[in-house]
Amino acid sequence: MFESVNPKQSFPDLEHEMLGFWKENNTFEKSVLARKGRKKYVFFDGPPFANGLPHYGHILASSLKDAVTRYWTMKGYYVPRENGWDCHGLPVEYEIEKELKLTGRKQIVEMGVEKFNNACRESVFRYTKEWEKLIVRLGRWVDFENGYATLDNSYMESIWWVFKKIWDRKMVYKSYKPMHICPRCETPLSNFEVTQGYKDVTDLSVTATFPIKEGAYEGCEVLAWTTTPWTLPGNMFLAVNPDIEYVVVRSAMSGEDKKYILAKCRLAQTFKDVPFEIEEEVDLEKLLGCHYEPLFPYFKNTKEDIYRVLAANFVTTEDGVGVVHIAPAYGEDDMNVGVREKVTLIQHVKMDGMFIPEVVDFAGKFAKGQDVNVKDLLAKNGRVFSFENIRHSYPHCWRCDTPLLNFVTDSWFIRVTDIKEHMTRNNKKIHWQPEHIQEGRFGKWLEGARDWAISRNRFWGCPIPIWECVCGETVCIASIDDLKKVSGGVAPMRGDQLDLHKPYIDEIHFPCEKCGKTDEPNS
Repeated sequence: MFESVNPKQSFPDLEHEMLGFWKENNTFEKSVLARKGRKKYVFFDGPPFANGLPHYGHILASSLKDAVTRYWTMKGYYVPRENGWDCHGLPVEYEIEKELKLTGRKQIVEMGVEKFNNACRESVFRYTKEWEKLIVRLGRWVDFENGYATLDNSYMESIWWVFKKIWDRKMVYKSYKPMHICPRCETPLSNFEVTQGYKDVTDLSVTATFPIKEGAYEGCEVLAWTTTPWTLPGNMFLAVNPDIEYVVVRSAMSGEDKKYILAKCRLAQTFKDVPFEIEEEVDLEKLLGCHYEPLFPYFKNTKEDIYRVLAANFVTTEDGVGVVHIAPAYGEDDMNVGVREKVTLIQHVKMDGMFIPEVVDFAGKFAKGQDVNVKDLLAKNGRVFSFENIRHSYPHCWRCDTPLLNFVTDSWFIRVTDIKEHMTRNNKKIHWQPEHIQEGRFGKWLEGARDWAISRNRFWGCPIPIWECVCGETVCIASIDDLKKVSGGVAPMRGDQLDLHKPYIDEIHFPCEKCGKTDEPNS
């Protein structure tokens, strides 16, 4: 009834035989063309980088993608599958930096953006043959002949078109916000990128002392706890919560009889086995507004009204001492306090993570690596109450593994919060596998979704199609034709080829419709 089966069949040979049959008979192409004109099933595939070799994770993802597209093809849908290559961004830049032995942004600029980007361009298709060989060997059906690459002008132009649609809906804005930045790459990262790099690390935590200089509590030292001692030179305020009970405590913990101010409910954790005596309840009305002695002398001569105690409802007693040290240039709550108090932020660390020259004791040193030295200098000056190592989760750059810094800088944002409820409703309509993703990982992400920081201070990528004049006027471009219209027919050229990348796109200038100037708009 059935043909006999060879009990010693070689499955690899059988696979090669099947692959050969598909290739010889154009089976994949025929399966797609046979359904042309029917309802289309669109599959959005995040393309891989071809500047590195594939690994197990790519094999697994490719198998799943192939299964999904075959399923919908078998359901009768028209399912074209074009292969793509991701060619832009930090993964490419980082590999080239390693190859050229560059240590960061400064050396790239010294080398020349054009030379660096050319090196990136030459690297992105390095392993395409190896990728194609693997994908074919997997039995995955994709169209290599009509594939795309994200560095193609046509692809970049499609990004411009999408961006302009978002721009027209007034969902794009530029703002000065605290964001996680990678000091090595010298660029902000999106919230999604930040979540990919959390690691459990051991860091130094410090409880510093802030002697009150005036009023009813003159001579008392307010305690404040931080897990980022490198931010202490940028301290501008102390924050207490009016809903928390504070006390004045007398103790000789530091070897000298002193009075300290902290939250009453944190006494046991703060003093542990050290004797202390509660002197009185703190009247916050008398404490608020009082000035204290700054930890460091670097900015004490500023004309701003800083180094004083303020109220803030975000202060908690879950850890620390119930008092928060405020460095407005390095955190969202902190910055909000600085904005509320209408002060100029002290940014004592640059985007490359180095202390500025004014911080004379640590100038030119990497801030995150100076926590112990900051503590030691404070201890030498009698300003450390206690310190200890803590184990906590801390974000690192998903590409170069550098510890991130929470840093106030400017960026272009998309108003994700405007469509957050709409996305949440749509999420409930999705058939998730596994099911728990809907309310779990993805649902939780949607709940905490924030506006998306889309701009990067880097070199090899699709430029955001915004031209910003020195007067503040902005123009958003939707296509290459639009660009030529506003620029008087000028297009960015690399030799005799159109190229939308830096540095060629930066050479396109045109008169501002608002002020008429043409002096170096920023693209």
